[in-house]
Amino acid sequence: ALMAPIAPELLSAATWADILGAMMPLLIVAIGQTFVLIVAGIDLSAVSVLAMSSVLAAAVMTMDGGPLATAGPLIAVPAGILTFLAVGGLIGAFNGACVTRLNMPPFIVTLTTMMFFSGAAIWVTTLLTDDGSSIGALPPAFVYLGQGRILGIPVSVLIALVLGVAAHIVLSRTLYGRWLFAVGLNPQAAAVSGVPVRRVMFLAYVVSGLCAGLAAVIYTGRIETGTPVLGQRILLDVVGAAVIGGVSLFGGKGKIVWTVYGALFLTVVDKGLQLLGLSLASTFAVKGAVILAAAVLDAQRQRLAAR
Repeated sequence: ALMAPIAPELLSAATWADILGAMMPLLIVAIGQTFVLIVAGIDLSAVSVLAMSSVLAAAVMTMDGGPLATAGPLIAVPAGILTFLAVGGLIGAFNGACVTRLNMPPFIVTLTTMMFFSGAAIWVTTLLTDDGSSIGALPPAFVYLGQGRILGIPVSVLIALVLGVAAHIVLSRTLYGRWLFAVGLNPQAAAVSGVPVRRVMFLAYVVSGLCAGLAAVIYTGRIETGTPVLGQRILLDVVGAAVIGGVSLFGGKGKIVWTVYGALFLTVVDKGLQLLGLSLASTFAVKGAVILAAAVLDAQRQRLAAR
């Protein structure tokens, strides 16, 4: 509403199509982040999951000398998608094991994981390609997942919709969802009540990894190449989408609908600042200020609740 008079293009149908297209993979990663934040954790490794899964899955599917180049899309594409999800799930499981079994701080675990796998993705790409930049020649059937439409609706929107509904049901209608909130509010009390705290937290990180792997499917299909720098600029947006939506950094509070609002808000702000001609640095500064304000409000709300 504030930016529309200055940048009227923000209200056009074409602009909103771009906004929804950019929002969907961000929303998918943010849904996974929501699960981790509810148990009072944090997952900074989402960007490394995007990069690592993109490179490895593209290497599996590529028609330019890949292992499944002659197998056909009916085999190559499902194998590639499984690779995306497997990489995400394994990295999430590693994070969860370090946090729950070794009692390591989530921030340190996921930060070092992000650094390691981001570097590993570049190293793998260097080994598999001549220029070390990306892996192309992906099957058209896979590219369709990032660019295609069904009855005029982008496939990415349908994927995000199904995931969002499933995640909402898990959080609001299942025993595991109640356990998540219980662990986030008070893990000691939850353990005394019989909640398997370690298992609940471990699965939250696995869900986060799987969501990042799924988002990598859309990102990679959209740009038609596997790249080790995929999503390197969205870490701030992933955490910010959840926090702006109202998911508490202190755990025990969050809804998928809130995360949807947060992802939409950040994407609209980002697009509006682009239309205003602001530089990338200025855009980062504005979004950082917005996310910081949301975090401060969350902290103050937590203090008031404690009183």
